[in-house]
Amino acid sequence: MTLPTENHDGFTYGSYLMVPELLSLQRCVSRDPETGRPEHDETLFIVIHQIYELWFKQLLHELDYIVTLLDGENVNGARHRLKRVLKILKTLVGQVDVLETMTPAEFSSFRSFLANASGFQSTQFRELEFLLGVKDRVQAGGVRGAEGDRLRIRYEAPTLWDAFLHLLNRAGYDLPSSALERDVRGGITEDEDVQAAIVECYKDPGFAGLCETLTDLDEGVQEWRYRHVMMVRRTIGTNMGTGGSDGAAYLATTLFRPAFPDLWAIRASF
Repeated sequence: MTLPTENHDGFTYGSYLMVPELLSLQRCVSRDPETGRPEHDETLFIVIHQIYELWFKQLLHELDYIVTLLDGENVNGARHRLKRVLKILKTLVGQVDVLETMTPAEFSSFRSFLANASGFQSTQFRELEFLLGVKDRVQAGGVRGAEGDRLRIRYEAPTLWDAFLHLLNRAGYDLPSSALERDVRGGITEDEDVQAAIVECYKDPGFAGLCETLTDLDEGVQEWRYRHVMMVRRTIGTNMGTGGSDGAAYLATTLFRPAFPDLWAIRASF
């Protein structure tokens, strides 16, 4: 349905989406020493990262709903929403292409003005990692206020993987108690008994499709990580990251470490 541009109450496209407020949020901090105006490329940097945060919000919204669908044994509904998540991840990867139009010199023109601000401080991305079960290499402490509260709740909560395993268990597949009763604050590790149950569930087309879509999700996140690492290397090389992080060196350690290792371990079992 097309949103009407205006109705008798004065409700408009701009007021519905809060466009004036949205467009006021790109506040540059850099200043060209000659003109006194912000460096040209800082606007792109801000817009792209604000868009990332909006997509992270939508990903959390969708993945939380997917957990609810799995808890309600709605396999088809969960797969449908997972496909939307995959499309969003492709969009995130595509936005790296836009960032890579900025040369190292152009980024350097405003980088020093960012002070300690860093993408490592993205609470929503940490929430995404926690929801996917990546809790072994991301710390929950150190974040204060409402963001810290949200992060600690995510850290203590079951993950998407836990919802999937409990779904299989309710469907009658033989899952070990160690997997069903695991400490959800820990990382997800390979389990041969879990893998045996997953291989068995592939005989059901619905569960097989769900497993493959979850694998697509894991692969999509890994693709995003790879493109992010290469973008950082291309932009700052081996320099320290903004805010004193290890930059590309740290990001490289996150590559090829799947969130759902059992889904990859079973590939040779068929």
